[in-house]
Amino acid sequence: MALGLYSRDGSVTRGGRAGVVCFPETTDEVAACVRIAVAHGRAFVPRGAGTGLAGGAVPCDDPVVVATTRMDRIHEVDVERRFAWVGPGVVNLDLTRHLTGTGLHFAPDPSSQQSCTIGGNVANNSGGPHCLQDGVTSAHVLAVEVVLPDGEVVVLGDEEGRAVGYDLRGAFVGGEGTLGIATRICVRLCEDPPEVATLLLGFARVEDAAATVSAVIADGIVPAALEIMDQRVVEAVEPFVHAGYPTDAAAVLIVELDGLPAGVAAEVERITAIGHDHGAGTVRVAADEDERARIWKGRKSAFGAIAVIKPDYYLNDTVIPRTRLAEVLAKVYEVVDERDLIVMNVFHAGDGNLHPLIVYDAREPGVMERVLEAGEEIVRISVEAGGVLSGEHGIGLEKKRFMHLQFTDADLVAQDRLRRAFDLHGLANPAKVLPTGASCGHVTSLGRPPEGMWV
Repeated sequence: MALGLYSRDGSVTRGGRAGVVCFPETTDEVAACVRIAVAHGRAFVPRGAGTGLAGGAVPCDDPVVVATTRMDRIHEVDVERRFAWVGPGVVNLDLTRHLTGTGLHFAPDPSSQQSCTIGGNVANNSGGPHCLQDGVTSAHVLAVEVVLPDGEVVVLGDEEGRAVGYDLRGAFVGGEGTLGIATRICVRLCEDPPEVATLLLGFARVEDAAATVSAVIADGIVPAALEIMDQRVVEAVEPFVHAGYPTDAAAVLIVELDGLPAGVAAEVERITAIGHDHGAGTVRVAADEDERARIWKGRKSAFGAIAVIKPDYYLNDTVIPRTRLAEVLAKVYEVVDERDLIVMNVFHAGDGNLHPLIVYDAREPGVMERVLEAGEEIVRISVEAGGVLSGEHGIGLEKKRFMHLQFTDADLVAQDRLRRAFDLHGLANPAKVLPTGASCGHVTSLGRPPEGMWV
């Protein structure tokens, strides 16, 4: 039973099998785990909270699973130089709470903020609603202490963020555990803004909400966040959070602005006008912090709220040009309707990061086949629109078979060479990211994963 819990993550990928699970508490213990695994020719898989949605932490072929959740210390906070050293097991929201009163915060805020760890954020280069203005995790990691795949301990980057030479820190962030295991992370801290305003706009058409997003950016305004939820999501979350979402709207747009008071006030006025020009039926500005918190609670509770409709969901994570949001969303609805499925759209509209939730009941015969077909078609549509495979969830097992849609053979060879420069023997989280190897999750072309890998 215990091994079973560590044989899967938050994705729909199944069929993984953990060999041994280790719970190190120090860098030396992580290094010892890696050295012992390598000495016995065993692969190892780093694991955080297991909230990943691409199968990146699913262990293949009895590897050693190195769970870093006990490495949850906030080692140092330097307010003057605006950085903090944290363990990979520190929960994202716990760091935010720890910084209360310092005037600083850690910007990346994934929807799983209450449970995901900083180590996992680094592995997948995670984002979140408030990364439109400040950037995703890679922009907020100054240095990483890493146990390399041979057991050696190194520090990539430095506290000042001005390390000379090749940017190995940049290569490591987003490496999904294939380049080593992070044991301490130096994160950049951002100053709390003096003024924050949160707007909620309701639209009769999803296309109008998407067009408003492009219009806001085209007007020269870069909000802290721009999020869209369609009607099905709103209807699911409103009874839970009582945020006052307009449940008769086809879509709502959440816009958050921050900065100096006069500038924020001017931008609120401008976005209100843009919204009305694009058909917004309602425009509301949160009156106080409580109302603002309820609006965001609804957005961040969206994935859990779908259980009132169906017990299971398959979440995609592609990125497309903002100017093609309306077009691609229309195609997403078509793809899902053709397969008699339900999709709920909630996504980071500001940077074009789509998160269509295909909801289903896995107990229904044949439903998973239709779900996977729809997911595959959404990936194709996104890439053909000039998009990319993932915005923040990573490639893992789920999307490695699609890598050739975005990259040429030469691109993939170059990535493989980089990986092997870190991991000569291919023991660090094998079978992930690159479409090579013949371990669990391996497929050819765009074929289905082997029997048992999906349920």
